[in-house]
Amino acid sequence: MSRIGKKPVEIPAGVDIKLSGNDIKIKGPKGELNWSFPDGTNVSVQEKEIIVGRRDDVKQTRALHGLTRSLIFNMVEGVTKGYQRVLDIVGVGYRAQVQGGKIVLSLGYSHPIEFQLPDGVTAAVDQKQVQLTLTGIDKQKLGQVAANLRSLRSPDAYKGKGVRYSGERLKLKVGKTGKK
Repeated sequence: MSRIGKKPVEIPAGVDIKLSGNDIKIKGPKGELNWSFPDGTNVSVQEKEIIVGRRDDVKQTRALHGLTRSLIFNMVEGVTKGYQRVLDIVGVGYRAQVQGGKIVLSLGYSHPIEFQLPDGVTAAVDQKQVQLTLTGIDKQKLGQVAANLRSLRSPDAYKGKGVRYSGERLKLKVGKTGKK
C-alpha cells in the first residue's frame, strides 16, 4: 500500500467538498478548485477526512494512488492558505512592472516583454522592481506560470543574469583567463 496514499487528508473548517462520480470539487475561503481523479482510485469523505483508496493492485493504479492523495491535499491547502512563488530578476536594467492582468518585463532585449497572467494567478512587484511575487490557489498553474516567466530569460551561466526562483543556487562558470 502506498505510504502517502493511505494517509487521510484532513478537512479544515470552512472547506466544503463535493464528490460526483470521478469529480471532486473543493470550495474554501480563497476560492474553488475541481479535478477529475483517475478511474482506478476511489475517494470518500468521512467526517473531517478524505480517504483515498484504490480498486486493484495493477501497477498503474498503485502509481496513481499516492498522486491522487497528493493532488487532493494540494487542492485543500490551496483553497485555505494559497500558494506563493517568488522570482528574482538579476541584471543591470532588468525589471518588472505589473499593469492590470499582465506583467511588463525589461530583460535586456530590444523591446519590453508583456506576459499575460492566467485567471487565478496574481502578481506583485517590490519597490526596486526586481522581485516578483506570484500568488494563487492552484499549485500546478502557479508553478507553470513561474516556469514560463523564468524561461523568458533563464539565468546566464557566467554572470547569473536573468530571472531565477528566489533561493535558487546557481553554479557559475569561471570564464576565460588571460594569456600568459
